[in-house]
Amino acid sequence: MALITVKDLSLGYDKTVIASGINFEVNAGDYLCIVGENGAGKTTLMKTLLGLKEPVGGQIIRGDGLRRNEIGYLPQSTDVQKDFPASVTEIVLSGCQGRCGRRPFYNKFEKSLAQENMERLGISHLASRCFSELSGGQQQRVLLARALCATRKVLLLDEPAAGLDPDATEQMYSLIKDLNDEGVTIIMISHDIGAVKKYADSILRIGGDAS
Repeated sequence: MALITVKDLSLGYDKTVIASGINFEVNAGDYLCIVGENGAGKTTLMKTLLGLKEPVGGQIIRGDGLRRNEIGYLPQSTDVQKDFPASVTEIVLSGCQGRCGRRPFYNKFEKSLAQENMERLGISHLASRCFSELSGGQQQRVLLARALCATRKVLLLDEPAAGLDPDATEQMYSLIKDLNDEGVTIIMISHDIGAVKKYADSILRIGGDAS
């Protein structure tokens, strides 16, 4: 059974539809890229997949035992996010919050998982650094490590290389491909058509007018 099945989905705000008739499946190990014009509903689709927004219509079915809190998410970068006054370790660890339930502290496993993901993305040497002091590429690696703390199954990435220089962009896409090769399912929004064609197994184009 597919990890995620979308049937006749309609997206929008306050029941105003911005995209409709969306149908697709995502299986374990897939690398799906979502493309479309600004305002077409790409980010809205991603938030709906995450359960952060309710669909206007249609269905999203999670299979293979996938739970909502087992989906890692890397949102679009914002200026507020870039200036966040916390250490790299604190931010990566925060990706484990969904595992904690009502427990007000991180346990040994969660701390080990954060360390593992920092090593996995080559940022363990930055563990004690303040997030706001890092370069754009380093910050995106930190946020990707945070997303990985939430999942070993599915990552949703919204323009993960936006604002990065060409070298950092290529490094980010290479890291994401490595994760996919390790078995992590990737659903990514990107305007970088070259990267989409190079890395994606399948492409979903979202149409519609901006709201």
